[in-house]
This record gives sequence, C-alpha cells and structure tokens, in this order.
Amino acid sequence: MTDINADAGVSSNHRPMGFPEFVIVIASIMALNPLATDMMLPALPKIASTFHIVTANRPQAVLSTFLIGFGVGQFVMGPLSDRFGRRPVLVDGMALYCIASMLVVTAQSFETLLLARALQGLGTSATRVIATSIVRDCYAGRRMASVMSLAMMVFISVPIIAPSFGQAVMLLTQWRGIFIVLMLYGVLALLWSALRMPETLPISKRKSLAIRDVLGAFRQTVINRQTLGYALAAGGVQGSLFGFVFSSQQIFTGIYKLGNYFPMAFAAIAIGIAIAGFLNARFVGRLGMRVISHSALVGFVAVAGIMLVAAKAQMLPLPLFIVLAALMMFVFGLIFSNFTALAMEPQGHIAGTASSLYGSITTLLGIGIGTVIGQDYDGTLLPFATGFFLCALAALAVVAVVEKGRLFTPHRMAD
Repeated sequence: MTDINADAGVSSNHRPMGFPEFVIVIASIMALNPLATDMMLPALPKIASTFHIVTANRPQAVLSTFLIGFGVGQFVMGPLSDRFGRRPVLVDGMALYCIASMLVVTAQSFETLLLARALQGLGTSATRVIATSIVRDCYAGRRMASVMSLAMMVFISVPIIAPSFGQAVMLLTQWRGIFIVLMLYGVLALLWSALRMPETLPISKRKSLAIRDVLGAFRQTVINRQTLGYALAAGGVQGSLFGFVFSSQQIFTGIYKLGNYFPMAFAAIAIGIAIAGFLNARFVGRLGMRVISHSALVGFVAVAGIMLVAAKAQMLPLPLFIVLAALMMFVFGLIFSNFTALAMEPQGHIAGTASSLYGSITTLLGIGIGTVIGQDYDGTLLPFATGFFLCALAALAVVAVVEKGRLFTPHRMAD
C-alpha cells in the first residue's frame, strides 16, 4: 500500500526527494521526448539540403522515425522495469539516448541519421514508461492526475521554447549543434535521476520476465475496457497533434510565409498546453478526471469542426489559425493527462507493463495517424483540418463506448 501523508497527500515512496523536486525530475525526464522532437522543426530544411533530399515531405521522417523508436521501445521497457526495477531501466535508457545523440552528430548519410534518431526514440521510451510507472507507484486516482498535470505544466514549456531554441542554436552553428545540445541535456537529466531518484518498486512487487507472465500482464491490460478504451482514444487525439507537428514547419513557412519567425507562432500555440496543465492540476481533485477530460474532448471536436469549415471555405488567416490551434493544444492538455490517469487507474499491480503497453498503443497509433496527415500535406490546410476532425470524432466515439454513454459522470470518488 502506498504510504501517503494524510495532511498533504504526498507519498513517501519518492524520498529523499520532496514533492517539488519529484515533480520537476519527472517533468525533466519526460521532456527528453518533446525536446528531441520540437527542436528539430527549424532544422528540417537544412537537413534536407545537407543530404540532398528533394522530396518535399521526406524530411518529416526525422520526426516520425524518432517517434517510431519511441513507440516500439515502450513494449519492452515496462516489463523490464517490472522485473528489474525502475531505476536501472531509466538510467540505461537515458544512456542509450546520449550515445544515439553522438551518432547523429557524426552521421554522414540520411539513413544513418534516421537510424540514430530511432535509437534516440528507443532510449526516450524508457523515460516515458518509467516516469508514468513511478508516478503510479507513488500515487493513484485524482492525486495521480494532479501530479501528472503538474509535471506536464513544467515540461510543456519545452515544446513552447524548443523550436525557438533550435533556431537560436542554428544561428550560432549548424543543425548538428542541436543534437549536441540534446546530448548535453540528456547527460544532465541522467546524472540528476541517477543521483536522486529512488527505486519506487519494492523487490516484493516485481514481476517475472517469463513469456507467459509478460503476455499475461499484457492480456490483463488489453482486456480491461477502461485501459484499452482510453488508450485508443488518447492515440486518436495524439494522432491529430502529431499531424500538426509533422506539417507545422511547412504550414507556417509555406502557407503563411513566416520564414524564421515560425517558432514564435509555434510557441504561441503550444502555450495552450501549459495553461491546461496548470488548470487541470488545480481543479481535477474537485471535479474529477472524467468531467474535465470528457468536456475537453467535446471541445476538441468543436474546435476541429470550426477549423475544417474554415479551411474548406479558404477563410483561415494566420490569426484565426493560431487561435484555433492554441485551443486545440489547450483541450489536448486537459485530455491527455486525465486519459493517462484513467487508463492506469486499474493497473496499479502491473504499472510498468501497463504503462508500457499504453504508451506503445497511444504513440504508434498517433504516429500512424500523424504520418498519414503529414504526408497528405498538399500546400493547403485541408488535409490537416480533415484529419484533425476525424481524429476528434473517433476519440469521442471510443470514449462514449467505454463509458457506455455516461459521459461527464464520476464513477467513484477516485475518478
């Protein structure tokens, strides 16, 4: 049973770290992934030029290959952490990330670059799975949702500033300098975690790595209606976000002609997630995960519908697009942390494996959808707006099925 301080609701499982440091460390290791994704956006044209890529949408592979490694890696990180503990898997994953960053810096071909990016993604898959598992080891229910929201509020500043930071690095050096920065950040996060993060999974609760036991844990995860349903819905929602990220550089520089100023527009949009993280952490304990996330999902559909109508009518000027995209990010921020907590709520006994499978499902589904949206980019906003709307509708339909039509209704005090 998790030891919770009765007054503050703060777990003692992450000692010697206090609650603020715990949230910041969790956010820092989670931030490896969005940092390695979004810092690349300003560099895509330069990378294409370096490797003589002439196909307009092919540079998106620098993003999608990284995310594929990230998604696939999560299948194994959870079972490994349930068997050997959280710390060793986390440390080894971040070490792999740092080594892969060095390989990117020295890559002499686009294929080598993509291989190194896949290895980076594989390394960061440990941070995603282990961070979620550690939070689940220490907290449950609305408290878990609150902690995840606080962590999101801290680390979400990364995608807000990452493109601008990447642009600044490129002004001082070439695009490879971005990967040097990523490697240095990875080393700092690795040292902090290795020195301060305790082991949160007791030996008595560790699981076997026998194939039958691992498959049994996977089966327990996928047959749980709540876990699987919210994983599929989160994957659909994330697909629209990936579609936006994959095509954002082309949208802002090709359609809206922002040139080197596009990171500023991206930052204005991404700040919506930070605001959502703050509000969710403040109100989820009072309102519950279902009320907030279901309301946000309906808002997600509404924003997508407005964007699709405006795109079809060719009445989507830059200010309106930024407003709608910021609203998309805002409701995504309210949706994702709560969907994660709802999916993990029944899986405390196999948190590592469940987090692993949940992360793989959401990431790979999101990548598949996002890649289709990104590759359909044709110089207009219609492919993105259409994909966004279809993703939103599908996610709402899945949640309605999972909840048997009882949206906005807490099932227990923990919800």
